[in-house]
Amino acid sequence: MKNTEVVGSKFIVQTANENHLHYAEQICAEMEESAKKRGTGIAKRSPVYIMEKMVEGKAIIATTDTGEWVGFCYIETWEHGKFVANSGLIVHPDFRNSGMAKAIKMKAFELSRHKYPDAKIIGITTSLPVMKINSDLGYEPVTFSELPADDAFWKGCASCVNYDVLTRTNRKHCLCTGMMYDPEDKKNAASTTTGGTEHESHTWDFLKESSLYERWMRIKQRILLRREERAKKKNAGAVLVH
Repeated sequence: MKNTEVVGSKFIVQTANENHLHYAEQICAEMEESAKKRGTGIAKRSPVYIMEKMVEGKAIIATTDTGEWVGFCYIETWEHGKFVANSGLIVHPDFRNSGMAKAIKMKAFELSRHKYPDAKIIGITTSLPVMKINSDLGYEPVTFSELPADDAFWKGCASCVNYDVLTRTNRKHCLCTGMMYDPEDKKNAASTTTGGTEHESHTWDFLKESSLYERWMRIKQRILLRREERAKKKNAGAVLVH
């Protein structure tokens, strides 16, 4: 893979390195601010952690041709490289709606495939634009049971306002959607098609199904909120009885 790509006339998207360490504090501050505004989940990371990812060659950074920071994303591995997550995708507010999120995400996906060709690439998000990007890359929705069982993986959700929903349902339900790119599935689908056998595609058609997904998310949110209200009332009653 190419480490550096020029996007448009002024954006540079590349694998981060030691030359980008001075951006770490700015990236962390923007991650925290974005999470506060959305009320959901980018896991809090320290500047030191971001620097480590840069030095390890496990991060993607976008800048302007004049050196202004534009966006960032890093990769993490779980269960000894069985799973790879593209995490912490963030774009500076001045450069949003410019296509940079997709460019960074695609580069992170390319880096993940290069470093860990046999790994399942995963993500959890409530963002429809991120789901669209993931879908274009070949991700498909999966149940939470198909994601890593490692407690450290789920600890990344702890700063999200919906974390209590996740924990109370034993990691079975939340407002986020789990998505996965499985290279083995893609390989099998390709071999079936190449072999001349009729193959029925089960790829998620995001454009056709996103409106249904939005409706389902609204229903899901109402159900989970009702459960939460019932749990609060039950706990309040238990305290009064005690």
